[in-house]
Amino acid sequence: MITLDEQQQAARNWFESLRDRICAEFEAIEAEAGSDARFDYAAWNREAEGMAAGEGGGGVRGVMKGKVFEKVGVNVSTVGGAFAPEFAATIHGAGENPEFFATGISLVAHMANPHVPAVHMNTRFLITTKRWFGGGADLNPPIPQDDDTADFHDAFKSACDAHDPEYYPRFKQWADEYFFIPHRGVHRGVGGIFYDHLEGDFDANFAFTRDVGEAFLAIFPAIVRRRMGMAWTSEDRQKQLEWRGRYAEFNLVYDRGTSFGLKTGGNVDAILMSLPPVAAWS
Repeated sequence: MITLDEQQQAARNWFESLRDRICAEFEAIEAEAGSDARFDYAAWNREAEGMAAGEGGGGVRGVMKGKVFEKVGVNVSTVGGAFAPEFAATIHGAGENPEFFATGISLVAHMANPHVPAVHMNTRFLITTKRWFGGGADLNPPIPQDDDTADFHDAFKSACDAHDPEYYPRFKQWADEYFFIPHRGVHRGVGGIFYDHLEGDFDANFAFTRDVGEAFLAIFPAIVRRRMGMAWTSEDRQKQLEWRGRYAEFNLVYDRGTSFGLKTGGNVDAILMSLPPVAAWS
């Protein structure tokens, strides 16, 4: 039987390998557009109150700014330690024991062409007194296209259906409910899937999480290539900038990942890489 340490290492290895393949694909798209943009990687170590520098893990922040990807960040982090007592009470399985381990990948892409949808994807493995996988992906087009939305959802439905026919309707609804901006009364985008606290059978849940990553790698670059050559107007750009304002509002006010990273001593630049490079409020 695989040990806890082996589970941690297997999950970490997968997230890092997925990052490498995603970044290579995004750089290939830039090359197809005549750009020599590449990811800039910066390693960081987690530092928190009462913790010596270098302890508690860390990660690698990757950012690229190019012709197609106005700003894309792909982060992998592996951290451990203890939650603050008040925060531990909000975390699955951490109420009685605040010790934790977390490893995962997080990606947000903001695109130069308003017709190319922005996207968010993350998958993670957490251990408290429980151990579970979570994650998902959602498409965020300033100018929605029905075929992009349908293809994105079909890719993740196929990934879900390979494991449990109840996953897709359940996780789609969860995404619809989660990626909603209450003070605006609008959804952040056109949805996708969101899941959390997937615990029990490590092998089965890890296999599903890998398939979520593979589905993203298969469908999102295809959508980018479909749209990146489309002509756009100043009106299209204005729609994009105002939509980005909504995206920023959600990530700063409601996003669990932002809160988790900031409250566990994460790298601020890596956590806030999800914010768009330019936005507008009118």
